[in-house]
Amino acid sequence: MPVVRPIFLKDGTSVAEDAVPCALVIGNFDGVHRGHQSVLEQAVAYSRSDGVALSPRALTFDPHPAHVVGSGQPPLLTSLDDRVELMARLGIERVYVRQFDKAFAAWLPDRFATQLVAQELQAKVVFAGENLRFGAKRTGDLALLRELGGRLGFEVHVHEVAGDARGPYSSTRARDAIAAGDLDETYRVLGRAHAVTGSVVRGDARGRTLGFPTANVEGIVELLPPNGVYAVRVDGRMGDGLYQRLARGVTNIGVRPTIGGPHRTVETHLLDFDDDLYGRRLKLSFVARLRAEQKFASLDELKAQIARDVARARAVLP
Repeated sequence: MPVVRPIFLKDGTSVAEDAVPCALVIGNFDGVHRGHQSVLEQAVAYSRSDGVALSPRALTFDPHPAHVVGSGQPPLLTSLDDRVELMARLGIERVYVRQFDKAFAAWLPDRFATQLVAQELQAKVVFAGENLRFGAKRTGDLALLRELGGRLGFEVHVHEVAGDARGPYSSTRARDAIAAGDLDETYRVLGRAHAVTGSVVRGDARGRTLGFPTANVEGIVELLPPNGVYAVRVDGRMGDGLYQRLARGVTNIGVRPTIGGPHRTVETHLLDFDDDLYGRRLKLSFVARLRAEQKFASLDELKAQIARDVARARAVLP
C-alpha cells in the first residue's frame, strides 16, 4: 500500500503543485466507521470507472470543528495519523487536513466552495453525506453546495446515511459503545476492532517480577474502554510510519488496585515476545474484554489470575 501523508492546509498555504482534478470526499472522518468507509469507497470506485480520470482525495479538519465552535471536542476515536492510514487503505490518494480555527470557521459557504474546494483542491466531483454542513455557522447545506458546484464546475454526489438494524453508523454510536465496553457493538460500527496508539515508557517493572512483563503505553489520545483486562492485537510502528503486527497480548487498563498506583495506566503483556520496546509506538486493538479490574488478597492470587487471563487471550485471539 502506498504511504499517504497528511497535507496540512491553513491560511497562506498552497498545494498548487500537488493539486490535480480530483473526486473529493469532505468530512471529519473520526473513527473512519462503516458509514465513512462507504462514501470513501464510492469516491474511489467512481474515480477508477471508465472514462473518469480523477484522483480520489479527502478533505478533513483539525482540530475537530466542535473544539472551536461547539461544546468542545468529543473524545477521539482515531488519531489523525490513523485516520489517514485507514483512508489510504481504501484507496484515497491524498488527505488534506485544513486547520480549523476561528478565522476559518467564519468563512462564508461561497468562499469555502470557491477558494478551497474548486480553486485550491481542483475538485470536479464532491462526495458528501446527507448531513453535510459547511461555512460560517453551518449555513451551507447540500442544496447550496449543488448550486455553487453548478457555477464553479463541480458535481455533487450525495451518499445516503449507512447503517444497520440498530441505527445509522456514526462516531457517536461508536463512542457510546466503547465507553460501555461493548466491543461487539464497536466492531459493528467501525468494521474492525477499536484501537489506541501510544509510546512505550519505563514503568516500575512489577509485571516482570510477577513473571508477566508489560509494556507501559502512554500518550494515548484515543478513547479508552472502561477499566478492565482485554485481549488485544499489538502492532508496532515501522520506519515508513505504518503499523505491522508484533504479537497477541493482554492489556490491563486501570489503577492496579492490588499493587496500588497514582493514576490510571495502560499495561500490555505481549505473548511470546521479548524484544526491547522502550520508545516504540504501539497500536493496541481491543478484541475481547476478559474481565473487570479487581483487587486480589495477595500477589500470588494476582499472578494466578494473570495466568488465566493469558490462557483466555490465547483462546480468543487469532
